[in-house]
Amino acid sequence: MFLTCALVGLSAGPADAAPPPPGRAPAAAPAGWTVQDLGTLGGSTSRATALDAATVVGDSGTAGDDTHAFAYDRGSGRLTDLGSLGGTYSTAVAVHGRYVAGDSTTAGDAATHGFVRDLRGHTMTDIGTLGGATSTVAAFDGRTVVGSASTAGDAATHAFAYSLRTRAMTDLGSLAGPGGTSQAVGITGGRYVVGNSSVPGQPAAATHGFVHDLVTGTTTDIGTNGGTYSRITAVSGRTVVGTYGAPVNGGGARPCGFAYDVGTGVWTDLGNGVFVPLSVSGRHVVGWDGEAGWAYDLRTGTLSEVGSRGVTQPLAVRGNVAVGDQFAANSFAFTYRTDTADFTLLPSLGGLNSGAAAIDAQGAVAGEAATPPLDPYSSNGPSHAALWTPSTS
Repeated sequence: MFLTCALVGLSAGPADAAPPPPGRAPAAAPAGWTVQDLGTLGGSTSRATALDAATVVGDSGTAGDDTHAFAYDRGSGRLTDLGSLGGTYSTAVAVHGRYVAGDSTTAGDAATHGFVRDLRGHTMTDIGTLGGATSTVAAFDGRTVVGSASTAGDAATHAFAYSLRTRAMTDLGSLAGPGGTSQAVGITGGRYVVGNSSVPGQPAAATHGFVHDLVTGTTTDIGTNGGTYSRITAVSGRTVVGTYGAPVNGGGARPCGFAYDVGTGVWTDLGNGVFVPLSVSGRHVVGWDGEAGWAYDLRTGTLSEVGSRGVTQPLAVRGNVAVGDQFAANSFAFTYRTDTADFTLLPSLGGLNSGAAAIDAQGAVAGEAATPPLDPYSSNGPSHAALWTPSTS
């Protein structure tokens, strides 16, 4: 099914808590919200990158000027240093229950490898590579880690899937064969890995999105919807979203958002108001065009602007709530409800700026926020990992 990239008419209407750490009170917030400073590992700064119902993860400076991944227990308020694979740097990418996945440098900071940390067993596992020097994690569903890794001799970079059950990494190859390049960006249903790959006879930028079935071992090229390239950015359920290059008169291509059904192979064109980077949750897709943020409802086909002031960039969506940053000209974390069009700026931790990174199923938001300025000439102190929690009343 091929559709034309076209500007979708805007809709003027709707589109369709954990306790604070001991001794650290929540900061003032808009009505219905509390914000917590998650602290640091001894350094001056930290940031949160992901969360689930029990744990917030991210990275923080240490007393020794390294940067380590951390896990913050939302029940006890305890911040734990997850260490590294021997290097000075590590960061968390995702958390599911007892497991955290992320990236770390190895001894001497010689290379970067993906890792899985068991919060219960207090062990960190190096997931290895595909024979080359490096691997990086893109997503984790609690059972399978996906990302990209270098092959033997660092000849190419391929998408991989690493199983926590077998402790084995599978090379997902590329659409251009062993010498091609591919990257995984997500996994859905515990079975389908989605990502992007080079294709035979085309320049590196002319990528195609792909879906790899871990059960059958088959890879499907999703094509380009008649365009010059396609790039997947996120997946939720059976829906993949991303950008494709729609040809324009006189040559070249215009980036347009798309949704692709993994089960049916049907494309949906999202218009040219939402294309970088797209996130999806169920029927709701969010993205931005470099200036304005947009929310698209896959069920109704309506496109609505997210916020109306400054540069507004949605970064994640869960259910009908999107989070991201507004730049006007400073950065402010926000939430946006796609059902009511309610737009809320979230506070910092005493400084001016803040930024959101992720949202959980209960609507709690993780990111970073500025602490009080250290002198009267500044608006911000060091940024700390922050957790914003909506009221349950």
